[in-house]
Amino acid sequence: MTSSDQIDAFEAAVLESAGALKIVGTEIIQSLWSGYGQIVRCHLEGGSQPSVIVKHVRWPDQHHHPYGWSSDRSHERKLQSYQIETTWYDRYAQECPDACRVPRCLTLETRPDGVIMVLEDLDASGFAGRRRDLDGYDSEGRAEIDSCLAWLASFHATFMGMRPQGLWATGTYWNLETRPDEFEALDDGPLKAAAETIDSKLAESPFQTFVHGDAKLANFCFDATGRQAAAVDFQYVGGGCGMKDVAYFISSCLDEDDSERLGPDLLDQYFELLGDALKRSGKAMDFAALEDDWRALYPVAWTDFYRFLQGWSPGHWKLHRYSERLAREVLDALKTETS
Repeated sequence: MTSSDQIDAFEAAVLESAGALKIVGTEIIQSLWSGYGQIVRCHLEGGSQPSVIVKHVRWPDQHHHPYGWSSDRSHERKLQSYQIETTWYDRYAQECPDACRVPRCLTLETRPDGVIMVLEDLDASGFAGRRRDLDGYDSEGRAEIDSCLAWLASFHATFMGMRPQGLWATGTYWNLETRPDEFEALDDGPLKAAAETIDSKLAESPFQTFVHGDAKLANFCFDATGRQAAAVDFQYVGGGCGMKDVAYFISSCLDEDDSERLGPDLLDQYFELLGDALKRSGKAMDFAALEDDWRALYPVAWTDFYRFLQGWSPGHWKLHRYSERLAREVLDALKTETS
């Protein structure tokens, strides 16, 4: 397909999905990881909405990964992740209530050279707030953290017990099975030896749900008050224990000291929100048993991600003393269980 054909296909998908007359302007929001395309805001004339977001995925001729992971396996995983994201929007996104808001999907097109997803512009819908990090843990930051925990609680409650058909069998981008290269690079003997056991503990929890799989602060959008969140980027959505999302989210926005100091309170907050969300969903289950099980798995989930980081990006800022201490406690507990 020529460059002109690609532009025509892009415009046709946008205009038809939005019922608009023409695109009057575009702006690049961000480039996709490793050169796989762009996310673009299209300003429209005519139709029912002033703008839409287009996630335009294009398969690159060459693969360039920021951390050097540019193997064929990495490429195939990315291809699958975008296919899974289209399945998410096609089959599951409409199941999300307002409490776990996601962008409405207007159209999906899979082409030989990539994927076009035309999505609701969350900025135009009142979710224009973005935070890549928190400059101190002030009242505003706490409001946004709480809104993200509320989103996760609602999301986990909504999909509790459902089978992730067409999604990753095990969600998250750091799943052990899909990251053999990073596992091979791991230079921590005890952690490497325990990796499969850690993975199995999370997979064998009787309380399985869908996990977002990349629930970092930067993938949430906030309303003007910061008290309601929406989420984007569903390339790694799939089955799993909800603690994977919670541990990863907390690690994404708090440093070493705040993770240790505030983690227990945030975990209490999440479980209170999860209980409320399960009641709203009408799902009858033993919540006390769920909470006991998942609380015990919180440090296990944190250690699972820590294991991935050790192999993927040694020296990453999240490889701090708190993460190391949690990992050692998990490893010691596993030794006690098997002795």
